[in-house]
Order: sequence, then structure tokens, then C-alpha cells
Amino acid sequence: MNVYRAAAAAVVAATSVVVFSGAAFAHVSVQPQGEAAKGGYATVNFKVPNERDNASTVKLEVSMPTEHPLASVMPQPVPGWKVEVTKAKLDKPLEVHGKQITEAASKVTWTADGSKIAPGQFQQFPLSLGRLPEDADQMVFKALQTYDNKEVVRWIEEPKEGGEEPESPAPVLKLSAATDDHHGAGAKAAPADDKSGGHDDEGAARTESAASSVSSDSTARVLGVVGIVVGAAGVAFGVLAGRRRSS
Repeated sequence: MNVYRAAAAAVVAATSVVVFSGAAFAHVSVQPQGEAAKGGYATVNFKVPNERDNASTVKLEVSMPTEHPLASVMPQPVPGWKVEVTKAKLDKPLEVHGKQITEAASKVTWTADGSKIAPGQFQQFPLSLGRLPEDADQMVFKALQTYDNKEVVRWIEEPKEGGEEPESPAPVLKLSAATDDHHGAGAKAAPADDKSGGHDDEGAARTESAASSVSSDSTARVLGVVGIVVGAAGVAFGVLAGRRRSS
């Protein structure tokens, strides 16, 4: 019965996380599509939820980090929104693929053009970014969210490591370890002398299969005990019934 109690407890805990963590994510955030590796390129989504019950979001402005200028910032078209990339001169030119880049994107602005983010809804705005810095673990993007009632919410507070989350936190993009291809496509290949051949998926499958077998075995034992008890009860009932008929 401990198996079932543990499963029930896990379900309750997971539900609690979903219920109580909803409010913590009700702000503009940024997440990579796949992996954002240091020194590579990545596609990210800026997720914009509507926090108001009586207004709709009609504009989003995202500032690019000045301490880590990006040579390539390309937005993906979003139906019902027009996008503008603002560029600025760099104090120090960037060297990209043998060419010097003297200006880089400083801000990206999405403005409603036949669409909007209504109450109870959210919208994602994709960007292709690169090259990502090699000497940083994260990038902070300050954002302004404008509603159709002229209210502007400034998501510009930088989170402090080990501190409480700010009231209006800026979107933070976490960077993973650098990859060989500099495109953030995946992890490095396994070394030639690695006897496992890099087949981590097979090991995970074996582990999962073993865990499944243990769980199935526990369930079978419980059912077996129940069957024995039911069978013994049936035999006892038959014996009693026979005695009654004999008397």
C-alpha cells in the first residue's frame, strides 16, 4: 500500500506546485527554443501574459543588453503585429566571421496591428539571436509592456542571485555550456575512448525499464496477496456450508 500512498502524495504535491506557482510566472519572460549555448546562436521566445482584467496589451519593447551587443537579431513575423528593430552605433566594433560590425540592435518593438493580447491571454514573440556571449552565464533583457489604456509596465528590475524575486523582474535568458558547432544545437559528441559510445538514451531506457519492472512487481505482489486472502475466504465458506448441510 506504500506504493499507492506515495503516488497519491506525488500527485497532490505536483498539483500544489501548479496552483501556487501560477502567480510567479505572470510577467514577461524569455525562454530558448531548445538550447541557448555560449558563443552560439539561438531562437528565443518572449512570453507576454496579460495581467489586467480591463485592458489589452498592444505594445512590447525589449532592450538588447548593452554589455553584450548582438550582431544578429532577427524577429519572426507574428500575425497581427508589426515589428521594428532599432540599431545603434557600437563603441567598440564586433568581429564576426572576419567582418567588423559597427552597429547592432539596441531594441526590438512589437506593436499591435489588427491584434492584441486580451485579458486572460498571452502571446509569444520569437527572436533569433547571435552570437551569444562566451563569458556570461545569462543575459538580461529589459522590457516595457503597454496596454490600450496607456498604462506602461516596466519589467526592468534585475534579479539578484540568492535574493527574492523583484516585483517587476526583467526577462533573463540562461546560457548553457558552449558547443562545438557554436549553434547551440546540442551537446558535444562522446569521446572516442568512451566505451558507452555516448548512448545515454539506452542507459536511461534500461533504468526506466528496471524501475517499471520493480513497480509492476510490487503491484503484482499486492494483487497476489489479495487473491490468496479471497481464495482462503472462499474455501472457509465452502467448508462451513458443507458442515451445515451435513448437520
